[in-house]
Amino acid sequence: MEEIFGVIGDPIGHSMSPLIHNDAFKHHHIKGVYLPFQVKKEHLKEAVEGIKALGIKGLNVTIPHKVSIMPMLDEIDESARLIGAVNTVQNRDGKLIGYNTDGVGFYKSIKPFVQKEHSEAQVLLIGAGGAARAILTTLAKEGFVNIDLVNRTKERAQQLKELCPFQINGKIYSLEEFRHTVKIYDLIVQTTSIGMSPHVHAKPLELSGLIHEQTVVTDIIYNPLQTAFLKEAKKLGAKTVDGVGMFVHQAAQAFQLWTGIEPNVQRMKNIVYEKLRGAS
Repeated sequence: MEEIFGVIGDPIGHSMSPLIHNDAFKHHHIKGVYLPFQVKKEHLKEAVEGIKALGIKGLNVTIPHKVSIMPMLDEIDESARLIGAVNTVQNRDGKLIGYNTDGVGFYKSIKPFVQKEHSEAQVLLIGAGGAARAILTTLAKEGFVNIDLVNRTKERAQQLKELCPFQINGKIYSLEEFRHTVKIYDLIVQTTSIGMSPHVHAKPLELSGLIHEQTVVTDIIYNPLQTAFLKEAKKLGAKTVDGVGMFVHQAAQAFQLWTGIEPNVQRMKNIVYEKLRGAS
């Protein structure tokens, strides 16, 4: 009998998670199936109860349920507790345990590209949503201490810094204030939805004057693969990292939690790239 896994969110039709997880099950000869479940906010409690009732072995959790699902679970792993959100649930003998693989997924995607010592690197984090919180917490945990935050509203960025469980230095800017700032960064992380399809020409800010040839610029958006933000960074000579790396690394971490098997990340990447390029 096949074991059931899946992803819950609203909307969920765009998710590429079923593609990569079902391929991984087949590749590793695991009798499993991964399904997308559209769950409205008002039905989340029943959906969580259904995980146990149906014997679903594992779930990914996406917008808008990453925070609201937490009190409904039996246990929260340290990764999710520090970040304040859950993106992966493991059903361990009827006990639902929440994890967060977003932060470590992001870190694994940029680690090979960042040459500078973490404690010395100057970092700019753009945005103050759930993804920004996972990334900020993980970067700080990994020893990045010089992190500037910029967001449309300064108050949200201030809240983000206050929620971080690790000590960080750095300034907080509204977008308006940041337009008058000139500073060189070693790592720039774009976590907002600005530039996501279909608004492919939008950018959160201008990069001119902020980067050098070793600067790593990454955008967690993966559709389009090359956002306007990344295109500008490449034109200015920076190293760029698209959002596919974070997506597949967080998925690989979840797969390993559920099965004990470390999947082939490059194989996962190839599937996503092929799908995205075919759709463009």
